[in-house]
Amino acid sequence: MIEFHDISYSVNGIQVLSGLNLRVAHGEILVLLGRSGSGKTTTLKLVNRLVTPSSGQVLVNGKANDQVDVIQLRRGIGYVIQEAGLLPHFTVERNIGLVPKIEGWPEERIRRRVQEMLQLVGLSADLASRYPHQLSGGQRQRVGVARALAADPAILLMDEPFGALDPLTRDELQREFLLLQQRVHKTVVFVTHDLREALRLGSRIALMEAGKLVTILTPAEFLRSSDPWASAYVRAFGDGLESAANRGTS
Repeated sequence: MIEFHDISYSVNGIQVLSGLNLRVAHGEILVLLGRSGSGKTTTLKLVNRLVTPSSGQVLVNGKANDQVDVIQLRRGIGYVIQEAGLLPHFTVERNIGLVPKIEGWPEERIRRRVQEMLQLVGLSADLASRYPHQLSGGQRQRVGVARALAADPAILLMDEPFGALDPLTRDELQREFLLLQQRVHKTVVFVTHDLREALRLGSRIALMEAGKLVTILTPAEFLRSSDPWASAYVRAFGDGLESAANRGTS
């Protein structure tokens, strides 16, 4: 579904990514885990060409993404960021229906899709007429996910979408996201620096450090890994990681 072949990326002579080779399988949640500056978000942005590699190639559905019209590429990829990134002057309904409207869907079909998406992410239909500032942080993130899914993209990119939320809301949205994925079966690339979140959500975890891919492991393998970087992550987070991994796979 998504392949990174020998990717390098530099800005003003600073190497951000080097020698990245990675494959994201159809229907999996691939978590990019690492500290700030490790190259996670840059890797994510390579998929929808918000960033262009200095060398190497990114393939989406078997095609080099630099050989595809960038607008069409992005319309086929849902994108969720921290704080949702909603348009403040648009209602919830207009935010969710934005891409379908751009795609030329009839108004009635858009209206039905908005209602379907609100139900899918666990929001009341009466929120459709509200504006982002009238919503809680958790509600805004749900709307962000609904907007990303509205045109039914095969791929979903998520850049620390729950990072700014309080722990209880974050826990709730993680749980709901896993249930949602069981229904929609998207190919997901999820960025986080939180190991517990990675263990809970990831089909596999790609650990990054200083612009390089260190290792790719399942959550269970990550906890048992002898790799020094993986072991350091586990030690830093201490006890309770086994239960986090078990919750993510239950």
